[in-house]
Amino acid sequence: MAGGSIPAYSDAEKGLVDVHAPRSAVPPIFASMPAQPYLADEKKVEALTQATLVSPPKEKQETSLPAPVAKPPSKPKKKKVSNWVLWRLWFNTYRKFFTFVFSLNVVGIGMAASGHWPYAVQFSGAMVLGNLFCAILMRNEVFGRILYWLVNTLFAKWTPLWWRLGCTSVLQHLGGIHSGCALSGCLWLILKVVDTFRQRNVSHDSILAVGVATNLAVAISAVSAFPWVRNTHHNVFERHHRFVGWLGIVFTWIFVILGDTYDPDTRTWRPSGVHIAHQQDFWFISGMTILVLIPWFCVREVDVDIELPSPKVAIIRFKRGMQQGLLGRVSRSCIMEYHAFGIISEGPHAKYHYMICGVQGDFTRSLVNDPPRTLWTRELKFAGVSNTSTLYKRGVRICTGTGIGAALSTCLQSPYWYLIWIGSDQEKTFGPTISGLINRHIGPERLLLWDSKLRGGRPDTMKILKEAFYTWEAEVVFITSNYIGNSEIMQGCKEAGIPAFGTLWDF
Repeated sequence: MAGGSIPAYSDAEKGLVDVHAPRSAVPPIFASMPAQPYLADEKKVEALTQATLVSPPKEKQETSLPAPVAKPPSKPKKKKVSNWVLWRLWFNTYRKFFTFVFSLNVVGIGMAASGHWPYAVQFSGAMVLGNLFCAILMRNEVFGRILYWLVNTLFAKWTPLWWRLGCTSVLQHLGGIHSGCALSGCLWLILKVVDTFRQRNVSHDSILAVGVATNLAVAISAVSAFPWVRNTHHNVFERHHRFVGWLGIVFTWIFVILGDTYDPDTRTWRPSGVHIAHQQDFWFISGMTILVLIPWFCVREVDVDIELPSPKVAIIRFKRGMQQGLLGRVSRSCIMEYHAFGIISEGPHAKYHYMICGVQGDFTRSLVNDPPRTLWTRELKFAGVSNTSTLYKRGVRICTGTGIGAALSTCLQSPYWYLIWIGSDQEKTFGPTISGLINRHIGPERLLLWDSKLRGGRPDTMKILKEAFYTWEAEVVFITSNYIGNSEIMQGCKEAGIPAFGTLWDF
């Protein structure tokens, strides 16, 4: 395929859930299976799972599959979702965090600007950098991994379900605190610079100039991270949010040092390291710098093997195993164009872990047309919502297409999770590596593979999901799909009262 053009792919081949696609007349695989009893004894469950790992012969599987539907039925009418359900899904924990943090800061800014909070005026630099420090902290891989580890260690399985669901929701939506603090920090910075200009008769010109430059850099970095920029113009987001953000940190250092060494009363400079070290803003900017640098200390160029089972997918193989629920960033360059993918691994002690890259943009297409021998990656991986699967006794993991990359590890490493994978000709598209992992580790009693090409269309997703959820006696559903598919499954789960967590785009 090197140098060749890539043919156009159907939505089914890309793994996009089209909820308007015709339903198949074929019932789900597990619809005819007896309900599996809930086994509280983990050893019994493990023994049952190990006993069913061996899949039936290929000939038997093929003969047991129903014949393709020649002419699918007409499209079902889309069910209208109530405004209350839509509101609850829209005003999720992310937006609740953002609203709380941003509102609290707006009140503080109003009090400071009106003269009712002199402390915030006197230490406005600390108010700016305190918010920006929290914003960066929420996106730091080390901090995130520590939070996930603490929650998974302290609250797994024994705590009430509502508490565990709340923990998952909080961890998944930490981006709301990140966004709220970042935007609030920008507003506090504007207030500080405006106040500095109001006192320009006693301020030095260099402080005014650096204050404006810092404001511009921080504002550009914040605006470039808005969802509509980040999700539709990834390279634009990355260049501005990262490099202009780094420039903003440099300007902030200069702004802090100049502001802390200049005495407006005597209009003289007091370059005292002891005095600077006693200022709050010095320690905030120091912490911000450390948090930004930590992930980059973990960047390495590593050897990779790339499998191309089809022109639609590249499977990257790395050395060493991983725990479930992690995501990794890879790039051809050490500092540019990092792309995040879910990690597939049989466990921390496995020999390899994998990433599935569906052909969508220039980067993933280059993996197919010009497979590299090495890639740059951060050895410190970051945790995703699936990492909290250990909190639950049993669950359902549903995904479409290349979403299997983020979903499979959970089901490989735990016998208490049921896998639903909807796609088109999965074995041919994703190759023997992924099929082999599924056949070796996931028994038929907790697996539904829906081949939309063979079955003549997409299934009634909510129907098979509900059957799996109640038959498996699950506590939660994790979803990995495209925007439309994720939205419709989340809406269906919310209406049915099924706890579910889907893919995020507001981050």
